[in-house]
Amino acid sequence: MIEASQFVALARQLGFDFWAAVPCSYLTPLINYTIGETGLTYISSANEGDAVAAAAGAALGGRRSVVMMQNSGLGNAVSPLTSLNHVFQIPVLLIITLRGEPGRPDEPQHELMGQITQQLLETMAIPWSWFPEQEQDVAGVLQTAVSSMDASGRPYALIMRKAAVASCALRQNSAFVNQRDQHHEHELAEVSELPTRHEVLRALIACTDVNETVLIASTGFTGRELYAIEDRPNQLYMVGSMGCASSLGLGLSMARPDKKVIVVDGDGAALMRMGNFATVGAYGGGNFYHLLLDNQVHESTGGQATVSSVIDFPAIAGACGYRNVYRSGGPGDMSDFLHAEAPAFMHLQTARGVPDRLARPKIRPVDVARRLISQMAVDS
Repeated sequence: MIEASQFVALARQLGFDFWAAVPCSYLTPLINYTIGETGLTYISSANEGDAVAAAAGAALGGRRSVVMMQNSGLGNAVSPLTSLNHVFQIPVLLIITLRGEPGRPDEPQHELMGQITQQLLETMAIPWSWFPEQEQDVAGVLQTAVSSMDASGRPYALIMRKAAVASCALRQNSAFVNQRDQHHEHELAEVSELPTRHEVLRALIACTDVNETVLIASTGFTGRELYAIEDRPNQLYMVGSMGCASSLGLGLSMARPDKKVIVVDGDGAALMRMGNFATVGAYGGGNFYHLLLDNQVHESTGGQATVSSVIDFPAIAGACGYRNVYRSGGPGDMSDFLHAEAPAFMHLQTARGVPDRLARPKIRPVDVARRLISQMAVDS
């Protein structure tokens, strides 16, 4: 058994200062210590996939990042681990608890996952080792993880057994950064005809400086259209991990408060991971802007309807803690939105349809990520 301070101190020496987690009783000592430790950033994510994406965003911004989760939540993280971290080559350190370890009594819901945790990691091509349980082993285990991450550009996992870390009292009652009493909602003029996604993205490009902003485009046609209009080095086009754009953007915005981070989301993607609205409301800073383009369908898969027609996205964003919320009529509102106090949210209904012969980006995802890191002058 080790002390939480022993692990965290050595991890800090290696640069790990951004921690995202979904709690597990095995992780309680590490989480409690991390929350109360000055100089560390901690996010309590709504689910494990959002924790992975937030840590990936912070890693893009130059922060070494740790994600802590129970093995039962590993399934929630499969999408970003395989289609975000793997594809874009973004390394994060995973600490995954081994609930349901064979031979140790545990709750029935953990039995199967306890048997297959290692195999799942290996199937995802994520190397792993056991979390250290002796102080003399901590440095070696962490160095092995860092060497693997630096060489591959991909995650490394530490599997934690029960009682690996001694108990640690919580030194802070709340990890929430922002506790806002009210938000400002803006009702903007209606338009006679819904704008196209293309028109909105053109307006967004016109309002954003390459050196001052980062644009993260959600999975599907949004990224493809943004690329087709103008491929700029401050843009990242999600190609998988549907729903994770806002959590990726949150992590990046926290790592790089000098950049205005603008997430261009879709209704289907936002519905998939709505829990991150609350995480943004709690942790989002004055540089996080969330633009939701809503055409009420999953357009890239054939136009199947989403349930967004019965969802009040602006009301949800306001209730979750976004500082300014816009019900937009069209792309003419873009400048006002991007100059509002943040975190800010704008919901904009768009027409359905895709430009003819819309091409896919010719640049590889890993090259998009490396280009963005270079554009932000991150020492990778």
